[in-house]
Amino acid sequence: MNETQFWKMIDRAWEASPELLAHRESALRTLSAPESKDDHLAFIKDEELLLDAIKKQLDELTAEELLAFDRILERKLYDIDREDVHEHTDGSDDGFLYCRGYIVAIGKAYYDAVNSDPSNAIFDCECASITYVSLFLYEEKFGALPPSDICRETQSNQDYW
Repeated sequence: MNETQFWKMIDRAWEASPELLAHRESALRTLSAPESKDDHLAFIKDEELLLDAIKKQLDELTAEELLAFDRILERKLYDIDREDVHEHTDGSDDGFLYCRGYIVAIGKAYYDAVNSDPSNAIFDCECASITYVSLFLYEEKFGALPPSDICRETQSNQDYW
């Protein structure tokens, strides 16, 4: 499992329904038309469907691959655990984690855009279910996840707070 495979799995999950694809396309449109942020739904209407599509793919992975997916997810969430990103997304501690989950869930293009310029983020959009999906599945299938040197929780990335 590498980053390219990680992002491809995220992309494939959005293909589970036309409604999911429409939501994602709406979020991506805000990158080229920031004025459309006000028209964008702040939540993924079919988040459970998205989660199921991700879980279905993750369920096919070996323990090593699933751990690698989780480590990439954790790193992506950690890298945007920053005050400047929080200013453009809002949220309490958990809420900001879920906002970061949304940034990852939309995909690589959106993630990279927000990571390089947090003003690209859509205010208060959340996707809570993605933040721990691979961790919970790993624990369910293989037992406790090995310790990590980083944490996905809000304000763990101390250099940026």
